[in-house]
Amino acid sequence: MKNAEPEHEQTPEPAGRPDSMIPGPPLIPFAEPWEYELHFPCDVRGPAVARTALKAVLGAHGLGEFTDRAELLTSELATNAVRYSLGPATVRLRWANPVLRVSVTDTCPEFPVSLVPGGPDEERGRGLLILDLLADDWGGCGLGEAVFGVGGKSVWFELVHGGGDPPPGGCAADGAGPRPPGLPVLAA
Repeated sequence: MKNAEPEHEQTPEPAGRPDSMIPGPPLIPFAEPWEYELHFPCDVRGPAVARTALKAVLGAHGLGEFTDRAELLTSELATNAVRYSLGPATVRLRWANPVLRVSVTDTCPEFPVSLVPGGPDEERGRGLLILDLLADDWGGCGLGEAVFGVGGKSVWFELVHGGGDPPPGGCAADGAGPRPPGLPVLAA
């Protein structure tokens, strides 16, 4: 009696080097700008997916020093996007040495407001306080109505790499230091 499961042919290993990998593109130099964007639905799993993607991107680019702060702040903004918006959200990471900017865009036009925490056990109302304490800079902008009638807002934060120097093993920096305070910052 023949086995009920279909027989599968083994895919032959490529001739030559069976353990070889196809080389990827060259790494982006530390001082070179880059940007990643993640779109997610209005779903409670979205903030966790955003945190995971953020950690992977920062680790791949040698920016692990930002991970803890960026993860907490991104989680806060992405959670608010899911909690208070009825539509999808977007998390954008942009590196322009020495500044990492993370912005979260959603379809809710209302900006978060500072709430005075009711006590140590209060579960809400600390988001802007956390941004004030952990971000080097932050802000936001309204998006108005888009072509398809969906408006919203974008809230962003920035983290500045210490002095603009690359991490060990990184490429030479462009010599730029942190942005002086008081200069205007463009929205997301």
